[in-house]
Amino acid sequence: MTFATGAVRAGKVAGIEVRLDWSLIVIFWLILVNLSVGTFALDHPDWSAGLRWGTAAVAAVLFLLSVLAHELAHALVGRAQGVEIAGITLFMFGGVARTKQEPQSPRVELLMTVVGPLTSIALGFIALLIGLHAAPGVTRLSLDQPFHVLAGLGPLATLLLWLGPVNIVIGLFNLVPAFPLDGGRLFRAALWAMTGDLRKATRWASGIGQAFAMLFILAGVSMILGLRIPFFGRGLVPGIWIAFIGWFLHAAARASYTQMLIHDLLEGVQVSRLMHHGSLVTAPPDLSVSTFVDDRLMVADQRAFPVMDGGQLLGIVTATDVRRTPRAGWDERTVRDIMTDRAHLVLARPQEEAVSAFAKLAARDVEQLPVVDDQGRLVGLFRRRDVVRWLDLQMRGGSPLRHRTV
Repeated sequence: MTFATGAVRAGKVAGIEVRLDWSLIVIFWLILVNLSVGTFALDHPDWSAGLRWGTAAVAAVLFLLSVLAHELAHALVGRAQGVEIAGITLFMFGGVARTKQEPQSPRVELLMTVVGPLTSIALGFIALLIGLHAAPGVTRLSLDQPFHVLAGLGPLATLLLWLGPVNIVIGLFNLVPAFPLDGGRLFRAALWAMTGDLRKATRWASGIGQAFAMLFILAGVSMILGLRIPFFGRGLVPGIWIAFIGWFLHAAARASYTQMLIHDLLEGVQVSRLMHHGSLVTAPPDLSVSTFVDDRLMVADQRAFPVMDGGQLLGIVTATDVRRTPRAGWDERTVRDIMTDRAHLVLARPQEEAVSAFAKLAARDVEQLPVVDDQGRLVGLFRRRDVVRWLDLQMRGGSPLRHRTV
């Protein structure tokens, strides 16, 4: 599954950066509570509260590690196929292997995509086999009630026989042809191979993904109203969860196609064409914050101001930096004190493709990038609002989109 989200850096695995989204707290808590006061409490009434909660916590961690393995498989195969990997993000609905560009061919997309569900299914069967070995009294599992055999088992067997079906379900669910799930990406790869047009394949896959999402929303509402849906069951909480997943898939499918349009419109356009460079207002480093607010921020049509010492770019100061500074200290503190230092800025080049610079904006979740030439001199700002305005003009003007072919 692929969908970007803001997150905090957690480290690297195989040289690939891993980020954790705050929403992981939600899924971790849901698993923890559901198992400790639900499944484990029913199947293991003899367990102490500490053992139930501890085992449930380990189960939640193993679940997240399983999702990481799924996304890591995407990333490693993609990297082997020449796709530049920006990192992996884990969040409430699973994970995303973030790429810096689309796969270069249907074959690359197919290989990169299919390995994720296969990894989850393989992990599921491995966990089941080890779990069955650790529970000699259990010979088979029921597909209708895969967890009903947990009663009387020890913590290890319980964990494995819970984790196995969960991973298999994750793998199979991701094969649903609802873009941007893995199944939807496989469908897009097939359409791309047939049409030779990635944009058209993305549009069709996105449309089908939105249709599947609406079915999930309808199923969730039906479950809330008391109708039993095969496999999902019925009830308020599961119904809300299924409807929420449907809403998320619908939004993700629309966003994926929008990203493709943006990429297509920006491809081949240089930063120098879109950057703001006329009458660029700067700020000296020793200017007090109060004077900066009165003479720069409240007057100029800019949200970010390069901090310059002669011809040298020292950093960027923004309205956000001012808001973080207590009002009582505006007279004593200077622009240098509150700015973002150049060492922590992401820069763009005038000859760089706008699609690459826009990806930097999205990755850092900032509104602008300083643009410097080969001599390190500031020549402008690449601003999100300028890009959005340019894209709006292109779309309203009916500009023909370039098609990527095999």
